[in-house]
Amino acid sequence: MDNIEYAEMLEIPVNTVNVVKKKGLFRRRGERKEDLKEDVLASVNSRAADDDFAVRADYIQTEDLSEPLPSNTRVRDGSGAVLIAEAVAACLLAGGIFITNALVDNTAINNIVAGLSQPAGQEMSYTDFELSPAVSELSDVEVEQTAGGAIAFTGETSVYPVCDGSVASVSEQDGLYTVQIAHTSTFKSIFTGLKDVYVAAGDEVRANIPFAYTDGGAQVSVSMYDGENIISGYTLDGVLPVWNS
Repeated sequence: MDNIEYAEMLEIPVNTVNVVKKKGLFRRRGERKEDLKEDVLASVNSRAADDDFAVRADYIQTEDLSEPLPSNTRVRDGSGAVLIAEAVAACLLAGGIFITNALVDNTAINNIVAGLSQPAGQEMSYTDFELSPAVSELSDVEVEQTAGGAIAFTGETSVYPVCDGSVASVSEQDGLYTVQIAHTSTFKSIFTGLKDVYVAAGDEVRANIPFAYTDGGAQVSVSMYDGENIISGYTLDGVLPVWNS
């Protein structure tokens, strides 16, 4: 049974045509849905005229079954959480460093900050340095300040710089060593009576690391100088030298 007879039997006028178009892999340039509608209308009306059936398709509905374009919604891959964790860790580390240097004197950060606080081209004064003991605070060696302004002690112990600096010279006479340490271009300290020395000229020294040793066979003397003038404006708090205010 052909289409015309089927339409006459149902007595339903054919005035609507639904066109379903599947998107192909390749689309001809300039092809449009309106062109497709016109082609379908012409084909339907031509067939209706041939079968003497007054059928006119005056409405075309097209439906495009092509797959929808992917959305631009970003997928969160967890990288944001990693960045937040790193930022929190950095803040905690910075806070720990700040608290440590606020509570502990003579740390590397404190010395750097003190150096930065000086005007450009101006060296730190010797009083800007935080002094350290020349012997361990746990040592049983007795330390005293001489009338000439030197620190003196006799006993078996390791020997420490009074503050950070650079070894300017090392000399030896009669089996005992003398070491000069430069802290600035004018501030220096001189140690005499040392039995053994672990450094050479040009080495950097730190206040918390021993650089020499004495077996107690000779008195060790530590003198501090500002230029050519010996510094005596300090007092001993146990073994710790402290600048007079």
